[in-house]
Amino acid sequence: MTTFTPSSAAEVLIAVQWAAVNEAPLEIVGHGSKRGIGRPAQTEHTLDLSSLTGVTLYEPEELVLSARAGTPLAEIEKLLAESGQELAFEPMDYGPLLGSQRGRGTIGGVLAANLSGSRRLKAGAARDHILGISAVSGRGEAFKSGGRVVKNVTGYDLSKAMAGSWGTLAVLTDVTFKVLPKAETETTLAVRGLLDEDAAIAMALALGSSAEVSSAAHIPENLAGSIAGGSLAGSSATLLRIEGFGPSVIYRSRALIDPLKNAGPIEEFAGDASSAIWRDVRDCIPFADGSERPVWRISMTPGEAHKMVMALRMEAACDAFYDWQGGLVWLRMEADPEHETIRRLLKQFGGGHATLVRASHALRAALPVFEPQPAALAALSARLRQEFDPKGILNPGRMVPADRSASLEGSKQGEINP
Repeated sequence: MTTFTPSSAAEVLIAVQWAAVNEAPLEIVGHGSKRGIGRPAQTEHTLDLSSLTGVTLYEPEELVLSARAGTPLAEIEKLLAESGQELAFEPMDYGPLLGSQRGRGTIGGVLAANLSGSRRLKAGAARDHILGISAVSGRGEAFKSGGRVVKNVTGYDLSKAMAGSWGTLAVLTDVTFKVLPKAETETTLAVRGLLDEDAAIAMALALGSSAEVSSAAHIPENLAGSIAGGSLAGSSATLLRIEGFGPSVIYRSRALIDPLKNAGPIEEFAGDASSAIWRDVRDCIPFADGSERPVWRISMTPGEAHKMVMALRMEAACDAFYDWQGGLVWLRMEADPEHETIRRLLKQFGGGHATLVRASHALRAALPVFEPQPAALAALSARLRQEFDPKGILNPGRMVPADRSASLEGSKQGEINP
């Protein structure tokens, strides 16, 4: 078994060319913070990008940052904060959920997994902020897409194609992201004591108001105590975040409290206290329990989410909380994943995507981890995979079984998960 640790794009190219010539599959990793997502690796060799680090361009006035793919996300966020800027899509950190520390993710992993946070309702995900990439395909060919300035959209779709591909199309060597000014302040209103159905109504009301709510989540009573050091303990919390300039945040908060005052008691959390709440919601801290109990990440129609969860509880034991106004459901199953039940109910309640993000090694090897794709998207996945990695040497088996004789058929099951 060989581990390649390149420190430059040229060394990445050499390693991938060797693998392509020898048809030797490679596991692509940064610091391994998301290694537990997807099917277990079916490779003998590893391409470790943790030494491919460094910010290569940062122009705060132009709202653009470029970095090598292995650069720690924590390092980038610290640099941006010093200039009052941020990655507006606030990428999730899977570390705590998967049993490791916060801050181990890399900027290349952010794009490969198409990460986002609770602000996705307003800001989108990584694919909505990527400006350009440099990468090496499974053919052993270096290529570039996009550029370093916000107005340059040449090749933008190719950059987006890397989002959510989990390293199965190409090895990212450099990425360029759009950055934005960080809000001066933020306030979170927590409506206490609502049941899931009532919370869905309250969140819809808030998002439909003029308060410009940037995030909306609901944490049931049994999970609320795990958020922000227990600051929400005691009852369920329906969370609404308002960001911007201080006077504007105050005005919009007051305007939102009035239509919600009959829903239940309302608490306010400002500044760092608010940020701590949303950091824990973003990182799925209620389920970061050190266990391997299966956790599902479900994207679906917001108004149908609580109905789906209720129907699921009639058939299986689970806990759930909601982000993105209910458009993102986090499920923790008390037993083996009821994947057929979950996907059947998901289809029944409007459709969406269900991804198994935590489970034992055996279960990840046995189950379809990523959502099976519709025919049209499956055909596109097959063509892209054939074009970028015809020999199937990049992260084979992570998203589908790596049976070479069925590689194209396997791509129909979700090699690219938007």
